[in-house]
Amino acid sequence: MIGSPRLPVSPARARAFILAVLAALFLFPPASALGLNERLHIGGYFRIMSRPDLQGGDGTLGFWPLYGRLLNEGPWAALELKLDLLEPHPEDVWTSVHFKIEGGSVMGADVRGGRLDAFQLTQLYATAGNIGLDNLVWRIGTLDTWMGELGLYDMRPAQIFFETVGMSASWRQDKIDLMLGLGDSGFFIRGAEYNPIPTAGGLVRIRPVRGLEIGGGGQVGHEPRIDRGLHAPHTTPEVRYVDFVDRRVVEAFLEENPGQEDLFYRRRPPEPTSATSWKLIGYLGFGGVGPLQWNNLFANFERRHPDNFYTEQLGGREYTIYIAGLTDERYQVNVGNEMLLTLLPGRLDMAWATLFGYHWDQDNEGIVVTEDDRTFYSTVLRLQAYLTETVHFLAETSLARELSHNGNMWREHWNSVFASGPESIPIEFGDSDRRDTWQIKVGPVLNPKGFGIQSRPSLRVLYGAQRSNIHDAFTTSVVTSFDQFDRLGGEAADGRSRHWHHLIALEAEAWF
Repeated sequence: MIGSPRLPVSPARARAFILAVLAALFLFPPASALGLNERLHIGGYFRIMSRPDLQGGDGTLGFWPLYGRLLNEGPWAALELKLDLLEPHPEDVWTSVHFKIEGGSVMGADVRGGRLDAFQLTQLYATAGNIGLDNLVWRIGTLDTWMGELGLYDMRPAQIFFETVGMSASWRQDKIDLMLGLGDSGFFIRGAEYNPIPTAGGLVRIRPVRGLEIGGGGQVGHEPRIDRGLHAPHTTPEVRYVDFVDRRVVEAFLEENPGQEDLFYRRRPPEPTSATSWKLIGYLGFGGVGPLQWNNLFANFERRHPDNFYTEQLGGREYTIYIAGLTDERYQVNVGNEMLLTLLPGRLDMAWATLFGYHWDQDNEGIVVTEDDRTFYSTVLRLQAYLTETVHFLAETSLARELSHNGNMWREHWNSVFASGPESIPIEFGDSDRRDTWQIKVGPVLNPKGFGIQSRPSLRVLYGAQRSNIHDAFTTSVVTSFDQFDRLGGEAADGRSRHWHHLIALEAEAWF
């Protein structure tokens, strides 16, 4: 039987269809769905802003939230839906389903213009409680779990199973929480080149006394060796790391073996291997003492999962270079702390956070500067004064230092490109091995729900300034070419280095 032809469906149309179906189900339920209002719970988050950048930037004050999330992040929206299929009850069996759709685009606020393909269904899972044991909750679907947030940085250092879909079991009592999970992280890590990565882990949190919480946990993922597996981990032997960085592995082979293009895979046959990654997390929370409302301390120690392969083009041919053995020793240690204090009740609150990171790549020792070999320190301090219950004034400042382990990663001046060359070892991109960044943001805030740094919604009018030792330390569309024939001018067009960046921002942010 010959069917009618089917047209390909673009990712944008597919996401639009999914969103439309979910909207129809939850906003226009069937008439027989009695009691849906009592069983449906809707929550979410959004931020939207207008930041006209008169220095050629894209509307963010700096490069990333290491300097505080405020003015360093773009628009975002998230919608989370929970539907109780059986009403939750402390002693009876219950079950629910959860959806979360989120993304970072709003029409008129960013270059993607609010396109639905900028959004994803990031959470989808079902839960069932009190089956087999009281207070035991089973979960199947996405397993993303965390112990808390560094709100000023918008980070979750004590997080596991972000990449994993599978099953978990959680048990909660007054003084202890336990969770164990098992699943697959292959689609998240490998994408279209899917290969299974079984992942297992868990966490524990105890509350020995009121006002104190201690937790820890971890996960491990193992990608097994599969002989002749197209997307299984392999390593191309006898590859110098510098040739891998320059993407000239085949060119280097032909320099040593002229005219042997057909023998590349025979002389360098990919060797099958396995790949392992893991992550350990820790958490300490305490509060309710004097002016301290709460303090969160998070830490993680991680071995990142290795990459698989990339392709090189040479002489009209495409060659696949397998790099599991060149990317399997990348490690990170990250520690963050955030405290919330009431300095003057009803008048002044303070949030103070610090962040430390030490990242290293044992395959890349003194060869090329990358973000996998660096140390960073940061602190963010926010004060919020209450002029009235709903009219507040916000002042925030941050200071950060980033250090490159392998050499000069950044450019201090507009013409620093001439300070290093492509033949230098280590391979460098500028004339400084550190980036120092200071930011300040000030302005009035309208909080309709009243007092509190974390009170939302917030409507803000802010001025932000950044000072960096690095030239143009923000995303910019200003011409940086030295070509004398560039249509906007070459070297003579800009002989100044820019270390300051200024923004005026109109913002709204809400949780619901």
